[in-house]
Amino acid sequence: MAEQNKELNSGQTPQKKWWRLFIFLLVILLLAFLLWKFVLKPKPKADEYSQWRQPVPVEVVALSRENLQLELKAVGTAIPSETITVQSRVAGILKQLYFKDGDLVEKGQLLALVDPEPMQVTLNQSKANQQNIIAQLQYAESELKRKQNMLKYDAISRQEVDQQAAQVRQLSAQLQSLKAQVDASALELSYSKIYAPISGQLGFRQKDVGNLIQENEENGLVTITKTSPIYVEFAISENYLNLLRGQATQAKPLLVEAWDRDEKNLLAQGEVFALDNQIDASTGTLKLKARFNNADHQLFANQFVNVRLKAQTIANAVTVPSDAIQHGSKGTYVYIIDQQNKAQIKMLQLGMATNGKTQVLSGLNGNERVVLEGIDRLAEGRQVNVLKPAQNSTATKGQ
Repeated sequence: MAEQNKELNSGQTPQKKWWRLFIFLLVILLLAFLLWKFVLKPKPKADEYSQWRQPVPVEVVALSRENLQLELKAVGTAIPSETITVQSRVAGILKQLYFKDGDLVEKGQLLALVDPEPMQVTLNQSKANQQNIIAQLQYAESELKRKQNMLKYDAISRQEVDQQAAQVRQLSAQLQSLKAQVDASALELSYSKIYAPISGQLGFRQKDVGNLIQENEENGLVTITKTSPIYVEFAISENYLNLLRGQATQAKPLLVEAWDRDEKNLLAQGEVFALDNQIDASTGTLKLKARFNNADHQLFANQFVNVRLKAQTIANAVTVPSDAIQHGSKGTYVYIIDQQNKAQIKMLQLGMATNGKTQVLSGLNGNERVVLEGIDRLAEGRQVNVLKPAQNSTATKGQ
């Protein structure tokens, strides 16, 4: 009774307490909603339709028909057409050198001199012996004639005449032997002068003046490499075998370019000289040898070069930059831009690819504008803003 009087005196009932609590919670929820709506709620996304209507910036390339050159690339090694180690044909002291390391020499040019004095002495002695026998032979022949005349008058026996004739024959044989010795000594003396057997470039000398040089030493005096012409060996995939064989049988040779290691500088131009007679089974490649005139000596023996083989030319071909080509579930395609600056998908059939260009067999006529940049934001019918129309600079125009 006392508690009821207390609640009545305070003017509060249980229903009023719950009602106040409900209003308090409602106010809290309202404040939370307002906080979320005006502070925490993420900003609404742009209207997708409005976004679709915004033109996509793209870069395009204007196509044209051209002569497409199939260019096969490989790494090759330059090989001299001839390499010879210059050797002395006689032993002796090296008396004189007439070249410097690395010189370009011509065939028959004097390179060195081996001391000729010992060989000259031998030659002089052989000549002296020869002259002695000549004198003896002349006397013996005159004696033979005298005795033959005496035999006519029976003033001498036949035996004496025969003995004199035998002596003449013996001296004649000795003279022939000595003549051969003189020729051999003269030939040996001529070998004291060492000449270049071929034209080419010298390496580093292996002997200095004053050294003893032996006959036919393995390392010799110096090495000559003939690099004009010079050959380059390289390998091409067997997939191109039929193409290469077909081109090789034509009157027009296959052209080849040799570039430096960075493929920035053209070193020489030549043509295919020969194809190997078998394919390397371990690599599936065929070896080729190209011949370069190399008159300016840009190619060195054993130099590694980048080879570009001009395998085939397709006249009046339609090409697209390889970077513009896309691949999807339905096939290969590119985006073109029509007259209304809208993107259109063109399905393609492609041919060979070379140097960043790909041949189009069907799907394009060669007068379209193909999207090169901005492809990832395109779709069929999408409006575009062409930023950079340009000619297909990767191609060579057809004649």
